[in-house]
Amino acid sequence: MTEEPRKPRRPAAFRLDDANVRFEDGSLGSPLRNEARIIPAAADADELPPPPEPSAAGHRFGRWLLAGLAGLTSLALGLAIDSLIRDLFARTDWLGWFGLGLVALAALGFAGLVISELAGLARLRRIDRLRDALATAAAEDDARKAKAAIGELLDLYAKRPETARGRAAMKAHLAEIIDGRDLVLLAERELLAPLDAAARRIVTDSAKRVSLITAVSPRAALDLLVVLAENIRIIRRLSSLYGGRPGTLGFLRLAREVAGHLALTGGMAAGDSLVSQFLGHGLAARLSARLGEGVINGLLTARIGVAATDVCRPAPFVGTRGPRISDFLGELTKSDPRADAGNSPT
Repeated sequence: MTEEPRKPRRPAAFRLDDANVRFEDGSLGSPLRNEARIIPAAADADELPPPPEPSAAGHRFGRWLLAGLAGLTSLALGLAIDSLIRDLFARTDWLGWFGLGLVALAALGFAGLVISELAGLARLRRIDRLRDALATAAAEDDARKAKAAIGELLDLYAKRPETARGRAAMKAHLAEIIDGRDLVLLAERELLAPLDAAARRIVTDSAKRVSLITAVSPRAALDLLVVLAENIRIIRRLSSLYGGRPGTLGFLRLAREVAGHLALTGGMAAGDSLVSQFLGHGLAARLSARLGEGVINGLLTARIGVAATDVCRPAPFVGTRGPRISDFLGELTKSDPRADAGNSPT
């Protein structure tokens, strides 16, 4: 006996408290004519499949290419130096020995440069580790982690005279305070407050220079060079202020982190908030187009300084508010009272 094919049911609406609505648990038979059944979804029905793991083949081949090119370049340079030294000895002995001395001097300088770059990278990694440790101690209110991180912070600034008073105060607080978050807050206030004030002055001065030069510069190329030089200078100065002192490789790593921080926190563009701040102070009616462009460039430089402060500072902003672009707007647009008095009609 063959079963007759079931006719599809028409769509219908049911209430959940209706007697004809039943949950399907696997023990019910065929549904009745006026019966509706709710079939629960599987536990993993809404879970998406994991994304495929990225292949590392391209990165591996790229590393092989760079290693091969670096090796060939080193061999070519070595053979060229060897040929030069042989030619010098062929001419006269003292000239060959003088060439060997120059090679030894260059090798010594190269070794010192490598050591300096590695030391700069190690300092940057230490600051990153300190920032993560202090953030974790403040979030977990862990006194043990906070004391260990603050002890390393005291070692970092042991030779900085502007932190002498703060270091003495923190050593007393370590024996008295038992809350991890309070210790981090005190470290911000006692140790980092003078450095934060100096960082604010650095950012303000750079923003003022960019604003002034780009306002009076007749060439866009000169504006670009000034902004680039000030951005490089501000990152280096802030890193040295907070104990980083990066070399060339360390600076490139730091610049990449600053760019990533900018992308994460809103980018460099003067968006609606920046324009609204600029217009909200009534400056559009008072400033010329060129001067307004200089102020905008100064604010963008201040944005770089704010991001660099967050990246270079060895502790997160927990109890204090970090610098914002609006903090520098008044400095960029503040007029000199003596200039105003001199320009006023008598």
